[in-house]
Amino acid sequence: MKTVNLVKALGIALCLATASSAYAQATEAASPAEAASPAAAAKSTRQADRKLGRDVRRALARAPGFNVSNVFVRARSGAVTLTGSVPEGGQIQQAAEVAKGVAGVKTVTNRITLGVQGGGGGG
Repeated sequence: MKTVNLVKALGIALCLATASSAYAQATEAASPAEAASPAAAAKSTRQADRKLGRDVRRALARAPGFNVSNVFVRARSGAVTLTGSVPEGGQIQQAAEVAKGVAGVKTVTNRITLGVQGGGGGG
């Protein structure tokens, strides 16, 4: 009788050890993949946002008569925000139109203001 109980106890202990080991391996295998996936996705998104911002800025720089020196571009998942100032009022709308024409741009928030550029110290 004692032998049967001992065998049962050993069998239960063996099952618990096996199940525990399998659970630990499954958890360890899933964790790095889960942790790396959002990090990789975030890095990929940041890179895409930076590229889109550069593309918009490049398009603005190519626009005839447009000075990008005081214009800043920020891109987030296709949403572009333009800030800064331009010397002529018509350039505010021009900047928005140019940005909307860039591939990958979904929306444009135009916060460009009319301002004096350069440090012309009259004397």
